[in-house]
Amino acid sequence: MRKSFGHRTFTAVFLLLCLIPSLGMLLPDRREAAGSNEVLAAPPSLRDGEGALNPDYLTAWTAWFQDSFFLRQELVTAWSALNRQVLHTSIAEDVLLGRDGWLYFGGTLDDYTGRSLMSGGEIASATRNLALMSEYCESQGAAFLFAAAPNKNSLYPQHMPDLPVFSREKNAEALAAALAKEGVACLDLFAAFRSQEETLYFVQDSHWNSRGAALAADKINAALGRESNYFEGPFRPAADHRGDLYAMLYPAGNRMESDPHYAGTLSFGYETPIRSENDLNIRTAGVGTGSLLMFRDSFGNLLYPYLADSFARAQFSRTPNYRLDQITAREADCVVVELVERNLRWLVENIPVMPAPLRSAEETEPLDEAAELTAEASREMPGFVLVRGTLPAAPDEGTRIYLAAPEGWYEAFRLSESGFGLYVPEASLTGETALVCTIGGRQVSLRAMRTEDVP
Repeated sequence: MRKSFGHRTFTAVFLLLCLIPSLGMLLPDRREAAGSNEVLAAPPSLRDGEGALNPDYLTAWTAWFQDSFFLRQELVTAWSALNRQVLHTSIAEDVLLGRDGWLYFGGTLDDYTGRSLMSGGEIASATRNLALMSEYCESQGAAFLFAAAPNKNSLYPQHMPDLPVFSREKNAEALAAALAKEGVACLDLFAAFRSQEETLYFVQDSHWNSRGAALAADKINAALGRESNYFEGPFRPAADHRGDLYAMLYPAGNRMESDPHYAGTLSFGYETPIRSENDLNIRTAGVGTGSLLMFRDSFGNLLYPYLADSFARAQFSRTPNYRLDQITAREADCVVVELVERNLRWLVENIPVMPAPLRSAEETEPLDEAAELTAEASREMPGFVLVRGTLPAAPDEGTRIYLAAPEGWYEAFRLSESGFGLYVPEASLTGETALVCTIGGRQVSLRAMRTEDVP
C-alpha cells in the first residue's frame, strides 16, 4: 500500500508540474517577454482576413503556445544552464560556447573556418558596387569610406573551441585587397584592433564595447582627414551591459557585464526623438564641423554617439538598401558604410538607391540569349524606375552590366546569382530595350529584353 501510494503521489506531482506551463496561461495580464533578438508568434485567429476559417489555425496555435507558455523564459534559462554545465552544449543555434566563459555568434562560423566563403565573382561584384557608390558620392562632393567591423572570433580566436579551418583567407581580406586595386577608400579596422593588447569586445556579446567603439570612431575620423581622441578617454567602467548572446541563452537571466563607458563630454542632440539606438534613422546635431551620412548595422549602436559629436550634422541609417539619394538633402560632406564582416554578402544582395551612372560605349556584338527585365516606379526617387533582371548565365568576374538607353548606357549594380539592378530615369525606358555587358573582355548585348510594369 505504501509503495502504491508513493507511486500515485509521484505521478500526481509529475503531472501537476507538467500542467503548470499550460494552466499558468489562464492567469490574467500574463505576458511572456521576448528574449534577445526574438520575435514571438502572434496569437492565432480562427478566421483569416477575409472572414473564412483559417486553415493554418492549428499550426499558428502551436507556434504561439511554444512561444507563450507560462514561465517559458525561466524554463528555457534553466534548461540552457543545465545543458551548458552538464553537457557543455548550447541550446541556442546562434550561440557558440567558447573557452573561459566566452560566447560567440554562430553566424560567424563560415568566416572563421573558411567553409563557405564568398566566391571570386561575389567579391568582384561587391567591389564594383562599392566603386559605383564611391563614384556617385564623389560626384556629389562627398568623401566615401567603407569600414568592415571585425567578427569577434577574427580578433580573439584563442577563446574559440577547436574547429577545422578550411581557408586562411577571409572575405574581409579578399574584399579589402580588391578595393585597394579599385581605388576605393577602405578602413582596416582589423589591424587597428589587433594592435591593442586589451580586449575591446564583450565576452558575452558579439559586439565591441564602448572603448572599442571609441577606437573605431577615431580611425574613421582619421581616414576622413579629421582628428579625434575618444580612445584616450577618460572611461568609467560600469556593470550594466546585458550581452546579446547571453540573453539568447538565458532569456530570464540578469547577469550584467562591465562596459567601459566614455566619461568625457559628447556634445550633440537629436533632431527628432529616438526610441532606441536601433532606430532605422537617427539624426543628430553636434558641435563638430561638416555633415555625415552613415550607413551602419548593430555595431553602430555604441559607435554613433562619438561621430555625432564629431560632426555638426549627422544621419545614421540602418536601412539595408543604402539611400545615397539623401546626400543632397543632408548636405553630406562624408559618407561612411560600416558593415560587420559576417554580413559582407549584403553588398551583393541589395541595390543602393542612387541614379545609375551614365556611360558611353562602343558598338556591341549581339547574343542569342534573351532575358526578362522587371521595372517599377521608385518610391524613394520620384521620376526614376528600379530595373531588376537576371543574366542567362553566370557572368565572369570582370563583367560590367549596362542598360542601353537613347542617351547612353547606364551601369548596373551586380547582385548574387547572376542578378543585377539599377535606378534609371523613367523617360529612358521604352517598351523594348537592350542589356549590354562585357564578357571575356569583349562587350556584348542581350537583345529582346522585355520590360514589365513600366510606369
